[in-house]
Amino acid sequence: MTTAEEHIDVLIVGAGLSGIGAAHHLSAALPDRTYLVLEARDTLGGTWDLFRYPGIRSDSDMYTLGYRFRPWLGDKSIADGADILAYLRDTAAEAGIDRHIRYGHRVVSADWSSAENRWHVRAEHAGETVEFTAEFLWGCTGYYSYDTPYTPDFEGVERFSGPILHPQRWPRQLDVADKRVVLIGSGATAVTLAPALTAQGAHVTILQRSPSYIISAPERDEFALKLRRHLPPRLAYALARAKNIALSTAIYQLSQRYPARMRRKIRSWQQRWLPEGFDIDTHFTPRYNPWDQRLCLAPNGDFFRAIRKGALDLVTDRIAHFTESGLHLASGADLDADIVITATGLNLLAFGGARLAVDGAEVVVHERMAYKSMMLSDVPNFVYVFGYTNASWTLKADLVSEYVIRLLRHMAAHGYARAVPVRDPAVGAEPLFAKFNPGYVQRGAPAFPIQGDRWPWQLRMNYLRDRILLGRSPIADGTLRFERAGSFTTQ
Repeated sequence: MTTAEEHIDVLIVGAGLSGIGAAHHLSAALPDRTYLVLEARDTLGGTWDLFRYPGIRSDSDMYTLGYRFRPWLGDKSIADGADILAYLRDTAAEAGIDRHIRYGHRVVSADWSSAENRWHVRAEHAGETVEFTAEFLWGCTGYYSYDTPYTPDFEGVERFSGPILHPQRWPRQLDVADKRVVLIGSGATAVTLAPALTAQGAHVTILQRSPSYIISAPERDEFALKLRRHLPPRLAYALARAKNIALSTAIYQLSQRYPARMRRKIRSWQQRWLPEGFDIDTHFTPRYNPWDQRLCLAPNGDFFRAIRKGALDLVTDRIAHFTESGLHLASGADLDADIVITATGLNLLAFGGARLAVDGAEVVVHERMAYKSMMLSDVPNFVYVFGYTNASWTLKADLVSEYVIRLLRHMAAHGYARAVPVRDPAVGAEPLFAKFNPGYVQRGAPAFPIQGDRWPWQLRMNYLRDRILLGRSPIADGTLRFERAGSFTTQ
């Protein structure tokens, strides 16, 4: 059964960090615009409601992961998942955004009609198809599948007598006290989960094919807390945010320009935390350079503390096959386990898996070029949010929202009904994540658009530069074309 169409000005898809932020920017800046937020799940929060494993927390500081418009007032800079979820819920409630969210609405398709200058969007809800029309479509669905986590095809998993779990599907009750837990993976999830499990009484062995860069970071930002004691909350928040942006940008730039020097620096930090004689070369020295993949944070060194206490071991090896009592490794060694956790990554998914079309012709996403890392070539009135890989997600989400507000105001001021980026054939094509190479990105890259070899088609992972280019550069740049009264214009 299909319900009658409902029309709104702006349709936001996703009620996570990006979607709540988008709705706030829109409602504050353009209160006359009607909008809805369609959320596939039964609650808001996105990642911060989906993941329930022990120790779930941010891997960025909350002074940059928090919204620019709403100060983070928690004590922890690296915050627990529950506190982040409460922050999102409070943001939505205080701005009345929660009244605009339709839960249980999974968007399956969106088709742009040039004749009508609007999107026709279909969503599934309670076994029915619900239809919406909108003048502008805003994708805030993140970048991975909420339904299907990634687990490699390990040989012999059926032999193992204990439970095999993925952090994306954590059971409500799991007793790990006095259990031998093998945690497969070396990314941020494993670095977060391992010390939390040891705190519950488990002995954890991380089994990794190759290491990641792991550094300790203070759980509390004493500078920010001191500012808060002496300054108004918004000013204190802005200064702490600026400090952390500058610091993270500097570390990233130094890593890119002087990788050997940064490798030595990270190693020196790790030596201070690890037991004397620990094999850093094997277990903490990746094959890639710093920030070719994200650095993993250990709040107050909790990961290293668990190693020093003997509650956490690292094994760098490959899995040959599962056995009844654990895993047999390529080196010939065996790992006994009561529980195996596969922190093996995510399945990337563009735009929540919705099918996009323009005038009935399917949009093949990997054939489209990303304009300013937020729009697709030849796709009108469509914006998506994809955060930074080298900084907090919300930094980019806020910039995208502010740009969209400028774009909508420009269109209204000139009577435009359509805005579409048109690719210059002279612009060369490159993979979207050419300089970022973790496994989950390599697996999922073909599902995402390509980038160009020059601005505004080139992906930039630099907040300070984007703040100028997205916040102050002209909307009418000659690449973004506008339609009014049936004809295109570059004005």
